Amino acid sequence: MSGERIARARRRRGLSQAVLAGLVGRSESWLSQVERGKRRVDSHEVLTRLADVLRIDIDEITAPAGNNDEETMRAYKPADEIERAMLRYDEAAAAVGGGHPQATVSVRHLRENALSAYRSYQAARYEDAGRMLPALIRDAEAAARAPGGDSPAACEARAMVYDTAAALLHRVGEPALAWAAADRALSAAEQSGTPARAAVAAWRLAYVVNSRKHPAAALDMAMTAAGALEASLRPVPEQLSVYGALHLAAVNAAASVYDHATVTTLLAKAAEIASQTGNGNYLGTAFGPVNVAMHALSAALNLGDAKTAVETGESLDPDALPAGCTARRTQVRLDLARAYAMRKQDAAAVNLLLAAERMSPQLVRYDARTRDVLSLLLRREHQPSTPELRPLARRAGVI
Repeated sequence: MSGERIARARRRRGLSQAVLAGLVGRSESWLSQVERGKRRVDSHEVLTRLADVLRIDIDEITAPAGNNDEETMRAYKPADEIERAMLRYDEAAAAVGGGHPQATVSVRHLRENALSAYRSYQAARYEDAGRMLPALIRDAEAAARAPGGDSPAACEARAMVYDTAAALLHRVGEPALAWAAADRALSAAEQSGTPARAAVAAWRLAYVVNSRKHPAAALDMAMTAAGALEASLRPVPEQLSVYGALHLAAVNAAASVYDHATVTTLLAKAAEIASQTGNGNYLGTAFGPVNVAMHALSAALNLGDAKTAVETGESLDPDALPAGCTARRTQVRLDLARAYAMRKQDAAAVNLLLAAERMSPQLVRYDARTRDVLSLLLRREHQPSTPELRPLARRAGVI
C-alpha cells in the first residue's frame, strides 16, 4: 500500500488531513501515519471509503508503487495528453539534425484556435478546452521551428497558446504543468516584443507562482511587470486592463500573507484604473470594476474577514461582467458561498453552491476551495435544512 499515493490524491482533491480523516471516520494523526508509511490500512471498509472519497480505485492505493503514479491520480484526465504534447521534443531533435518541420497551421489559424480555446476556458468548459490544447501545443511548437517561426506574430501566437494552457491547468489543479506552461508563455511573449502580451504572461505567472506558495515572488513579479508597462502605458483599454489586472494579481499575493495594508492600497489603485476601463475583457483579463470587487471579496476571505466578504459579495452584480465570462460569474457565487460557510449560514451556502453548479458544473467539480467548503458543510450536516448538500457533494466528487 502506498501512503504517498493517498497523500497525493488527497491534495489533488483539495482536502486537508483533518477533513479526509473525518470523512473516513479516523483521526488526523492516524491518517498522518498512513501517509508517511508508518501505518497500514488493514480494514477493507476503510480502504473502500478512502477510494470513494478520493475518487480513485482501491488498486491505486494497494498496488505497488510504480512510475505512473502521478498520471493515474489525476482528476482532470485531459492533463495527461496536454503533458505528452508539452514533452514532445522530436521536432527539436529534427532541428538539431538540420531539419526544419513545416508548420501544420498558419500563424493566423494558430491565433484563432488559441482564442477559441481561451473562450472555452472563460466559459468554464474545461473538458472542451483540454481536448483542444494538445493539438494546439504541437502546432505551436512546429510553427516555432519552421521558417519564420521567430517572427513577432508567431511568438505572440505561441504565447497565447501557452497562456491558455497555464490558465486552464491552474484552474483544474495541475500546478506543476501550469507553471511550465506559464513560463513558456512568458518566454514566447518576451520574444514577440509586444509589451502588453508580455504583461499578460507575467500576470498569469504571478497567480501560478502564488499558488505554489511563493507569494513574495508573485507580488514582486506582478508589480515589476506593472512598473515596466507603466513606462510606456497608453490610455487605451487593452493596456489599461492588463495594467489593472497586474495590480489584482498583486492583491492576490498580498492577501496570501495577510498583508492588509498592501491589499488596501492595491485595491484602491486597481479601482482607479477600472474607473477608466469599465467592465471589459481586453486581452482575456475580464478587468473592470466588478473584477476589482471580486478580488476584494476573495482577499477578505483570505484575510479571514467573512463579514466584509459577505457584504462585498452581496453588493456585487456578476451579470455586469462581459458576455462569455461564465467562470467569473460563477466564482462570485462560490466565494460568497465560502463566506456564508465561514459564518455557519450553511443553508445559504448550499443554495449558492447549487446556483453555481447550474451555471458551471465543471468549475464546481474542479475548484479546490469549493471542495473544501463542501467537506466542511458535510462535517456539520443538518439534513433537514440542507437536503441537497449530499447529492451536490457526490456530483462534485467529494464523496
